[in-house]
Amino acid sequence: MSARAAATGSVNLGQGFPDVDGPSAIAERAAAAVLAGQGNQYPPATGIPELRQAVARHQQRFYGLDYDPDTEVLITAGATEAIAAALLALLEPGDEVIAFEPYYDSYVANIAMAGATRVPLTLRAPGFRPDLAELESKITGKTRLLLLNSPHNPTGMVLTRAETEAIARIAVDHDLLVVTDEAYEHLTFGRPHVPLATIEGMRGRVVSVGSAGKTFSFTGWKVGWATGTPDLISAVRTTKQFLTFVSSGPFQYAVAEALALPDAYYTDLAADLRAKRDLMSAGLREIGFGVYQPDGTYFITTDISPLGEQDAMEFCLALPDRAGVVAIPSAVFYDDHPADGRTMVRFAFCKRQEVLKEALSRLSVLGS
Repeated sequence: MSARAAATGSVNLGQGFPDVDGPSAIAERAAAAVLAGQGNQYPPATGIPELRQAVARHQQRFYGLDYDPDTEVLITAGATEAIAAALLALLEPGDEVIAFEPYYDSYVANIAMAGATRVPLTLRAPGFRPDLAELESKITGKTRLLLLNSPHNPTGMVLTRAETEAIARIAVDHDLLVVTDEAYEHLTFGRPHVPLATIEGMRGRVVSVGSAGKTFSFTGWKVGWATGTPDLISAVRTTKQFLTFVSSGPFQYAVAEALALPDAYYTDLAADLRAKRDLMSAGLREIGFGVYQPDGTYFITTDISPLGEQDAMEFCLALPDRAGVVAIPSAVFYDDHPADGRTMVRFAFCKRQEVLKEALSRLSVLGS
């Protein structure tokens, strides 16, 4: 869809990347690292010490979690590799994995690569809340792992503390491992992110995944991390060795500095995105879309049925020609229950306000 946007001159609200780079001082630190020869050759397989220490400080600073940077922190080629390495490390053929549907697109592939079976816990409109009784009912003797994503892409759902505590109880009661994709942890609007690892009984059974790309708006650098107990991280590291081995050497020095940015950076980031969310929500409602306002991420899910449309795939394929805007049909994230996403469309709002206003102006032809 990004290629379609470029070919048609459309406003690209499809793929989730900002249209403005992150802090210039952090970019300059990356450039300085390249020129100084820092990380231009293979960095340590677990990540440079400075970044592992910075990740450990970040987890303590925001969540009160203590991790040993030498044995409990692993630097990866983005959050996507961390998830892949964790699933390949912790699953065996025949294991079952319960995951939130709609799925971030790599989940289905990673589970299949591990020879495991995915079991959907489908999040349904309008609230996209997980049905925890249904979650527990899906656990069998083959269930090995829960794969959780909160804040959730694509719906923007953020688990409440009560939901997080209930999931923790289920995991403990059934002796399950958990991989938590927390890439959007700092992109929440009024409902704070509660890491599962902070809940009693979970520290030893969770691999938590984070992303510098989402937090600092440098998605192309592909710097992520996983944190967990030494035995879990050792398993993930062993798998990662045969995926990318190492990556992003000079960028690791820059991300280490970025993680030390003051609290104002994080609050300003969320406030900026909240304003953009509100702009898009109001504008899309005025045009006639049904809008499911997100509590996190930088995506907004809409329903096109109030516009008289019934097929989001056809709608999105035609949208560049009809309105000069690109969006993503949510059905592509529903691998098990595609009918639940049939009339839903996801828009990314991590763009400049003038770009969002231009997109809304173009989309207004749909409501006329």
